[in-house]
Amino acid sequence: MKTYMAKAQTVERKWYVVDADGIPLGRLASKVAAILRGKNKPTFTPNVDTGDFVIIVNTDKVLLTGKKLENKYYRYHTGYIGGLKEVPYSKLMAEHSDVAVYEAVRGMLPKNSLGRQMIKKLKVYKGAEHNHAAQKPETLKLF
Repeated sequence: MKTYMAKAQTVERKWYVVDADGIPLGRLASKVAAILRGKNKPTFTPNVDTGDFVIIVNTDKVLLTGKKLENKYYRYHTGYIGGLKEVPYSKLMAEHSDVAVYEAVRGMLPKNSLGRQMIKKLKVYKGAEHNHAAQKPETLKLF
C-alpha cells in the first residue's frame, strides 16, 4: 500500500471567512488552527504546510466563558531585564480583540518554522469588513 505525501508546490489553497460573533475564543482558535494546518483535507501531511487561508472578522464579539475576563492575563516579555508585562483579558478584549484571537490561534500551531509559515495565512479583523474580496473567500460555518 502506498502512502500519499503532499508536495509544497502542488498544494491548492482556498480562502475562508469565519465570523467570530458569539463563538468562544478557544473553540474558534482550535477550529481555525486545524484549517491553517490543513487537517481538514484528505491530503494532510504533517511535515508540509497544506492549509488554507483564513480571514476572521468580528473579533470584538468573541466570547470568553466563565470568569476569564477578570482572572486571565495576557503575558509577554519585552526582552529587557524585568520586562514581563501582564494585561488583563478584560482590557485586551476591549482594546485589541484581534491580538487576543491571533495569539490564541498562534498558540495552537506547531512551534517551529512550519508553524511560523502557517500563521502567515491568518488574517484577523475587529469589524465586519476585510480587504480580501478579490480572493473570493468562502463563508465557513464552524458551529
